[in-house]
Amino acid sequence: MGKLISIKEAVSKIKDGDIIMVGGFLANGSPLKLIDAIVESGVKDLTLICNDTAFIDKGVGKMVVAKQFKKIIASHVGTNKETGRQMNAGETEVVLVPQGTLAEQVRSGGYGLGGVLTKTGLGTLVEEGKEKVVVDGEEYLLEKPLKADVAIIYGSRVDKNGNISYKGSTLNFNNIMAAAAKITIVEAEEIVEIGELDPNHVTTPGVFVNYIVEGGPING
Repeated sequence: MGKLISIKEAVSKIKDGDIIMVGGFLANGSPLKLIDAIVESGVKDLTLICNDTAFIDKGVGKMVVAKQFKKIIASHVGTNKETGRQMNAGETEVVLVPQGTLAEQVRSGGYGLGGVLTKTGLGTLVEEGKEKVVVDGEEYLLEKPLKADVAIIYGSRVDKNGNISYKGSTLNFNNIMAAAAKITIVEAEEIVEIGELDPNHVTTPGVFVNYIVEGGPING
């Protein structure tokens, strides 16, 4: 069966209470049409894993405004004042993670690793409640893998097998998130036939992609 489905079908894969990963960096390389459809769906009590919460009026920030998250795991939220308001009001749990640590936790989840050892956060609030490991006399924090029920990501050119090529910085978190979810859905700016992509330009293999939706050109 082909991987190409409608945006409505894609959104139906996300259920109340799911953990979702959303690719993008300040909405650059985010699946914007999928996000808009998720807002319209009204799905709720989600846990978000994302680099940031974008802006109030763009990207995953629209889902924040719609109060669809019970928990957010991100590296920063400063560009979306609504995230900060919900955090300070106790409406949404927000876990801030150093950006490199977040990336490696997602990578660990996708690659079947038991976690990542890092010095980042030692001696700060980041280390509270976390296991420490000593290697060759050096102390590290054990940061555990992050996985999701559904990852929604963006691809610049995607063939019908789900192989993905990215333009420039749109790569960001999309590639590592593709491998770290039970279901991965890619919003393709352009869908091409199998064989049209130069294998040397494929960053995310189609084996990690369950479904493809047509997004069309990015607006704004």
